[in-house]
Amino acid sequence: MGKLYVIPTPVGNLEDMTFRAIRLLKEVDFILAEDTRTSGILLKHFEIKKPMFSHHKFNEHKTVETVVNRIKAGETAALISDAGTPAISDPGFLVVRQCVREGVEVECLPGATAFVPALVASGLPNDRFCFEGFLPQKKGRMTRLKSLAEESRTMIFYESPHRLVKTLNQFAEYFGAERQGTVSREISKLHEETIRGTLTELITHFTTVDPRGEIVIVIEGINN
Repeated sequence: MGKLYVIPTPVGNLEDMTFRAIRLLKEVDFILAEDTRTSGILLKHFEIKKPMFSHHKFNEHKTVETVVNRIKAGETAALISDAGTPAISDPGFLVVRQCVREGVEVECLPGATAFVPALVASGLPNDRFCFEGFLPQKKGRMTRLKSLAEESRTMIFYESPHRLVKTLNQFAEYFGAERQGTVSREISKLHEETIRGTLTELITHFTTVDPRGEIVIVIEGINN
């Protein structure tokens, strides 16, 4: 029987790629990629030449069985996403779960993920925290926000630039305008920055400054 390697890739700076990740990507029989065009650039940079197949949220339900059967037949596979650690707000959970259910060994390498540096750099308590990823767009969003209003741990969210101000306004409504938070963007890239302040201050800033890039929001818990 083969093996599935879950391999993090850089969220920005290519120097964050580990030696082990490069070695394994060169050794496996095939690679599952969220977007083969995006991953193709990464693989070319590190001179990795392996068969690559699309594995994303629109087809993973259909491809999981085939992938697991190939691994059970003796092949080794690597799962990567466009950036960061697969299955963290990215495709990957389904194939990992199926491998576990069928006794296929799964090994996840440590490596890049956006929320950890954003949390540490926030200056907010990080001994206990909850990762919420992307909030529901419509159904269940308000219910989730209401439940988080009493959360005592530091909260971490992912958000897209064009929805940032709307989300910050909702946070102010449900959590209180004076709740402290940070917005980190372009982590590990050339224009990386973290803006800190109350939710009111963050809203004011990003109302006048058009946000760009991948964004992580960190909000203090109640009574912190």
